[in-house]
Amino acid sequence: MPRQDGKVAIVTGGGRGIGYEVVRHLARLGTHVIIGGRDEQEGLAAVRRICEEHKEAKVEFRKLDLASLQSVRQFTKSFKERDLPLNILINNAGVMLLPEGRTDDGFELHFGVNYLGHFLLTWLLLDTLKDSGKCGDNSSVVSVSSSAHGIGEIRLNDLNCRQHYSAHAAYCNSKLAQLLFSSHLHQELQLGGFPVISCAVDPGMVDTALYHHLWTPLRMAQSLIARLLFRTPAEGAATVLSAALSPALNGDCGGGYWANGRREMTTPPSFNPQLQRGLWEVSIQLLGLQ
Repeated sequence: MPRQDGKVAIVTGGGRGIGYEVVRHLARLGTHVIIGGRDEQEGLAAVRRICEEHKEAKVEFRKLDLASLQSVRQFTKSFKERDLPLNILINNAGVMLLPEGRTDDGFELHFGVNYLGHFLLTWLLLDTLKDSGKCGDNSSVVSVSSSAHGIGEIRLNDLNCRQHYSAHAAYCNSKLAQLLFSSHLHQELQLGGFPVISCAVDPGMVDTALYHHLWTPLRMAQSLIARLLFRTPAEGAATVLSAALSPALNGDCGGGYWANGRREMTTPPSFNPQLQRGLWEVSIQLLGLQ
């Protein structure tokens, strides 16, 4: 990967797992990285470890709770007050298989954290991303999705899964929503001629704490299987980093859905323009945006 000296990145959920490895490698390349996370102790510990490993690393932690729209707004406000550029935004944080619950603002947790919180974060940072990119060296928004999007379903009249709740379905739906958002955002940016690309990535089956909420016997089995078959967080981070940093993804080659280091086709709903537009407009309404 090319050096990234002078560039600034925000990585949500960068205190552990894939996000931590992304932050670690970005810092090695000279990027000033801001970890946005809910757990301050975990985030500060990640900063210490990276700075011990790379003495010249520019890494910091800032509080960001994606289950609270107020927290997202405060995070972006504080960032903008510093007048820093923003070259890379990695929408990585996520939850999986949670019992039914609601965010501070009343949204279903998977939809609120994995999708809607990141939608608002990206929206509020778009102007900075546009100002920081330039021709041949675009800014980038990378949304960490999952192959689970393939069995997701978006019901615009029931985004909060009130009719019937399934933790697995809620997770898959949120990952499809991320992909729809990423694709539509890229189209909007290209139509406007802005030097920003948006893409979604599938890091593969990675051994991380996301599986914490599995039923206990399944979690024990998963732990054993993961050691043999799952990717490590560092391996999972490779596709994320490639999408964010590869010069080959600038210009017309940007956007899309990436897995195993290459662009891949997705399920028909993910590139349905009516569904993309519908979800985009409903999201704007839910967030009170113009």
